[in-house]
Amino acid sequence: MTRTVDLNADMGESFGAWTMGDDAALLEIVTSANIACGFHAGDPDVMAHVMSTAHLNGVGIGSHPGFRDVQGFGRRRMDVPMATLKNWVRYQLAASIGMAKAVGAEVRHLKLHGALSNMACEDIEMAKGLFDAALSVDPDIVIMVLAATPMEQAARDLGCAWAGEIFADRAYREDGLLVDRRDPGAVIHDPEIAAARMVEMVKADAIMTDKGVQIEASIDTICVHGDTPEAVELARAVRSGLEASGVVVAPLGRAT
Repeated sequence: MTRTVDLNADMGESFGAWTMGDDAALLEIVTSANIACGFHAGDPDVMAHVMSTAHLNGVGIGSHPGFRDVQGFGRRRMDVPMATLKNWVRYQLAASIGMAKAVGAEVRHLKLHGALSNMACEDIEMAKGLFDAALSVDPDIVIMVLAATPMEQAARDLGCAWAGEIFADRAYREDGLLVDRRDPGAVIHDPEIAAARMVEMVKADAIMTDKGVQIEASIDTICVHGDTPEAVELARAVRSGLEASGVVVAPLGRAT
C-alpha cells in the first residue's frame, strides 16, 4: 500500500512591519499551513493574506493558537488558569474560522503552538481541556498532536479526529518529547539530514531519538517551523526525499 503523509509548516507569524519567515515560498511546497492567530504572532492583515494564498495554492489551513505572548513568541511557559486557556483557544480558533470564511476558505485543523503545545505534551489533562475547547467551537476539526505523547492519548480519549505529527527540524528525547531548544543539536539546520531522518521515520512508522532509540508512532504529518532560517530549503528537501522514496505527500482530510 502506498504511504501518504502531509507536510505542514507554521506560518503567518509576521506582525505589522516585522517579517518572519518566507510564507509565499513555503506555500509552494507544503500541503498544510498552521497560521498564527494573533496571540503569539501574526495580525489580521497577515492572517487574511496567508490564508488567501494558502487557499489559492490548495494548501490546507490550520489554526495555530498559542499563549498571549508576542514578545516571547509564545515560547515562554506561562501559569494561566485552565478556564482562561480554554477561552484563549476558543477565541483564536474562532478568529481563524472567521478570517478563513471571509477569503472563501475553511479551517481544517488545529495545532497548538510553542510552550502551550510543549506543556500539553506533558500533561494529558491539560491537553484534553484545550482540545475540548477547540471541539466546542468546531466538533469536526482535526487536532494535530505530537505523536507518541500524552497529547496523542488525550485526542484518542476524546474520540476526535486527529493527526500524529513529527518534526523535521527538531531532535527528540527518549520519552518522545522534543529536545529543549536551548540544548545543543535541538534544532536541525541541514536539509539533507532532515530529509533523510524523515524518510527513515515515515518508512519505519517510528520516531528516532538523538540517541538512536526507536519509538513506534502514528505519523500522519511532518512539520517544518517557518521561523527556522533554512525553512524553505528544509521543506523542499523533505518533500523531495519523501517523494523519491515512494511516499505520497498530500493534505490531510477533514473529519467525516
